[in-house]
Amino acid sequence: MDQGTRDEVLRRLAEAVGSVTVAHPTRVAIDGPPAAGKTTLADELAVVLRAQGRDVIRATIDDFLFPRAQRYPRGEYSAEGCYHDTHDYDALNRVLLDPLGPGGDRRFRSVVYDRGTDTVQSPPVTTAPADAVLVFDGVFLMRPELIDRWDLRVFVSTALEKTVDRAVIRERQVSSRAEVERRWRERYIPSQQFYFAAVRPTDHVDVIVHNDEPQQPVWEARTH
Repeated sequence: MDQGTRDEVLRRLAEAVGSVTVAHPTRVAIDGPPAAGKTTLADELAVVLRAQGRDVIRATIDDFLFPRAQRYPRGEYSAEGCYHDTHDYDALNRVLLDPLGPGGDRRFRSVVYDRGTDTVQSPPVTTAPADAVLVFDGVFLMRPELIDRWDLRVFVSTALEKTVDRAVIRERQVSSRAEVERRWRERYIPSQQFYFAAVRPTDHVDVIVHNDEPQQPVWEARTH
């Protein structure tokens, strides 16, 4: 394992992206628990890659949710529902990951749902350059429906208890501490524990970023 600055881990991740040799856009997964720091890391990596001249497609699992009426058949706080009923993996593969993958036509959409309005979206199709990079963050990205769609796999690891504290801070404008803690302890954390037991995601990734201290991250490259 290596420890260094934030800039160092971003440089190492950008080098890992650059080392991928495929004849289609490079699809990078940034997996990890809620509030682990996936989105921030993905945004920062996108900036670094663009500065290197790469065309970056930035997308997130939050834009591939099922509509709210479909997401909670087991209840709003169900951990099983979080894992099984939340994300539209068929749409994600169909409109984004497969078009950017081997044999794809590179014509993609990066959004199918707007969480703010709870509406299905169908934005215009965009065509990606062959050397583009998709930087995609989200939960559960190593599950069987998606595991073979990634060309580089990163896991952002943070102690689950620490994610609760981060979430309280992040969501204090819209949710009470009690609401956030209940959602994390009843839904999000148990769903991550189920994911780890069922899938063992860190066994499948290329890089783990230990993000308990975001400005002094620890990272390790994995070999398979």
